[in-house]
Amino acid sequence: MTLPAIRTHQKGEQSTTPEGANNYPETMRLSVDTFGGRVHVEWDPQSAVTPLGQLPFFIEFLKLGNLFNPWVEDCPLSSISPNAPSKKDILGTLLLSILAGHKRYAHVTTIRSDGVNPGLLGMNKIVSEDSLRRSLSKIPEEPGAHWFQKHFKKCYGPLLEEPWIMDVDTTVKVLYGKQEGAVVGYNPKKPGRPSHTYHTYFMANLRLVLDVEVQPGNQMAASYTAPGLWTLIDSLPRKCWPAFLRGDIAFGTDGVMSEAEARELPYLFKLKLTKNATRLIQKLMSNSAWGKAGHGWEGQESSLKLMGWKASRRVIVLRRPLSQEKDLKAKKRDSEGPQPQQLGFIFGEIEGKNSQYEYAVLVTCLPDEVLTIAQHYRDRADCENIFDELKNQWGWGGYTTQDLQRCRLAARAVGLIYNWWNLYVRLADPDRHLEGITSRPLLLHAVAKQTSHAGQTHLKITSTHGRADRVRQVLSRITDFFESLKSCAEQFTSEQLWYQILSKALEKFLGGKILKPPLVLAESG
Repeated sequence: MTLPAIRTHQKGEQSTTPEGANNYPETMRLSVDTFGGRVHVEWDPQSAVTPLGQLPFFIEFLKLGNLFNPWVEDCPLSSISPNAPSKKDILGTLLLSILAGHKRYAHVTTIRSDGVNPGLLGMNKIVSEDSLRRSLSKIPEEPGAHWFQKHFKKCYGPLLEEPWIMDVDTTVKVLYGKQEGAVVGYNPKKPGRPSHTYHTYFMANLRLVLDVEVQPGNQMAASYTAPGLWTLIDSLPRKCWPAFLRGDIAFGTDGVMSEAEARELPYLFKLKLTKNATRLIQKLMSNSAWGKAGHGWEGQESSLKLMGWKASRRVIVLRRPLSQEKDLKAKKRDSEGPQPQQLGFIFGEIEGKNSQYEYAVLVTCLPDEVLTIAQHYRDRADCENIFDELKNQWGWGGYTTQDLQRCRLAARAVGLIYNWWNLYVRLADPDRHLEGITSRPLLLHAVAKQTSHAGQTHLKITSTHGRADRVRQVLSRITDFFESLKSCAEQFTSEQLWYQILSKALEKFLGGKILKPPLVLAESG
């Protein structure tokens, strides 16, 4: 009788690799036939390369401006596990992801092979998307808001003593899941779709974000914006307040204007065309006091007291003739029956002439003439451009999680990093604002390979941009400016260095003026 053989070691798990499949070595070459001939392809996973090859110049900006390290150190994130990634690894990953133009946490995987920039930021590694999500969930909401507000203020604080205008506005972020705060509200693009509402405060013309609050989709009214707005303004010294507050029809309410009047803060808002506003327009139609208001508009001032207002206020009534195309569209709307209330409306057969005008009514306490006030409100269109850029070119359209707390953190992170990049790009081109869709391919995207020899690190950059020569000149000029700062860095505090960088970046806005930090900052540095 033959006994079965005793197996000392059990077989391990069966291989999941299909039969016949090859485990290619990393150095294996493949041959590919192309229209340009036969090409030999080889993988080299060990080389330190990056698709964001021009990022080191921006990293130097963050280091000299003392922006990145204090942001990391002040982060109210504490980890109990010794295996948890460091704060620098977490926030550095978030920074790289936002700069790369990502809108989802899952996109982080595409930069995990970057062998250059994490080390230049002082990071040990790029964390996974799951680790990034979990880490942000551990940041308490209120301390997290104060953390971001502190670093927002570092960007715009030195400019507050210059004349500036505050724009307030809201925008909608459409949602497709079951997120906290995903409520159906005002949504002009996709009615009936749940959304979040972004209440934002901007420094006009410079396109700097002062703060952003994310609220449920049905909290779109100015009454939900007002608490954060007045908290922000009241936190500033009186001499640092804006020259005036500016907003669209959502903010032309008695509540907002009464609060501004109580603080003696000038304002400029647009009014909804209610029945009383329409009556005023009808009253002024035959008046001959219409004066030029620029860009084809005419205007005249009057006073108006709407229902619910405690007193009458100064208003500017504007009108302009409709073009033939708009005229045809207006007639088509009239033939289709009643339409929803528009921002402007049309009167025909004015003064016996077959002409049509569109009208708008502004309310203000500014003492300026009609032409200046009309131009001030037209300048508010730049605020809409910021929303378009942040939602479509940066990450405000994404980084969505089920809880509202992380959505708020992500929105503020995008706004802060957008501010940093905005100021950096102005060093390259101080005469105009370059949007992300233009500036990132120009000043960020390039293939770079890092090598080390004799204790020195070298980075070879290859840009595929059509204006590569121009980019090289611009980056060389920025580097020369940074070298001039570093040559006298021992004489400057970190605050003074940042004020020097801001003065250079915003030299057109400041008219060549050099910003000087408060004496308290200079002495405490």
